[in-house]
Amino acid sequence: MTAREQIRLEPMTREACHALFRDWENDPAIYADLTRFKPYVYDPQAVDRYFDAKQTPARRLLAVMLGDRVIGEVQLKRIDPERRACELSIHLQNDSVKGLGYGTRAERLAVRYAFEVLGLETVFADAIVKNTRSQHTLEKAGFRFLREENGFRYYRWERAWGMP
Repeated sequence: MTAREQIRLEPMTREACHALFRDWENDPAIYADLTRFKPYVYDPQAVDRYFDAKQTPARRLLAVMLGDRVIGEVQLKRIDPERRACELSIHLQNDSVKGLGYGTRAERLAVRYAFEVLGLETVFADAIVKNTRSQHTLEKAGFRFLREENGFRYYRWERAWGMP
């Protein structure tokens, strides 16, 4: 079994959220405005607030697991049962887990979850223009490029195109 195959998604728990953020490092590549970038400092109360804020019917917060270790999060957000669509976002913990195919695998698993578990037909995603690593991951996972607008590149995956 390859390392990518060891990646799985689990519902994010409060404990897993804390494990994720204890070793978190902010990535300057995801900031369109670098004046807003600052190093991350773990704050247990802030993590609790973050976790609580994500517990809504229109969102699924999933832990990206490598073995027993939380290495990232995937969010399926703005879940719209009428349109049968949602948006995907992914964040990996730090550079030690980036560039190894984990994000690609996690995105594919998240799309499968959206289609099979949530019964959705479309998953959207975006990346800021300067974040070429995220764009590459989306395209490698199977997302199709839609357009570039206002500093973002937008992507889509339709269930009709096939399962990941």
